[in-house]
Amino acid sequence: MSVYIGEVVSYIFLALALGMDAFSVSLGLGMQRLRLKRVALIGFVIGIFHIIMPFMGIMLGKVISTQINELTVLAGGLLLVGIGAQMLFSAFNHEAKKIIQPIGTGLLLLAFGVSIDSFPVGLSLGLSGVKTVMALLLIGAASMLLSWTGMIAGRKMYGFLGAYSEMLGGSILIGFGLHLIF
Repeated sequence: MSVYIGEVVSYIFLALALGMDAFSVSLGLGMQRLRLKRVALIGFVIGIFHIIMPFMGIMLGKVISTQINELTVLAGGLLLVGIGAQMLFSAFNHEAKKIIQPIGTGLLLLAFGVSIDSFPVGLSLGLSGVKTVMALLLIGAASMLLSWTGMIAGRKMYGFLGAYSEMLGGSILIGFGLHLIF
């Protein structure tokens, strides 16, 4: 029984660690004054992607070499830098139409970029023989809850920062993307 509890606790810590990037990115997103319905949808989609990406990693874990890790992290980092740069540009240029919005394809790109670091984690989980369903559900739930928390906190920060909040949000995305790359 204590082995089972220890395993669940380790999955919870893993899920929280993987969800912290979703929190950071969501903090920046929340500063865009998103409606609560949009916040709920974004968090849900990020949670789903945090289930899909490690699942793909687990399924491909025995087939793909570990060299793919660097490529997936680089792709996710570049994607987040691009989204953040677009947010910064639109903050300075008020006539510019936002190219990437957290709706439709933009939402899928955002969720992919945030969750791509969980793919190599899935590779290692696949090789270690974890309880797949439990691990995936905990990772998805933690990412979804942390995304919601970040967006709600970002909405509150917008009231304090006003027009500068979008610049801060873009800077957070760029910083996190650069952190992934380097």
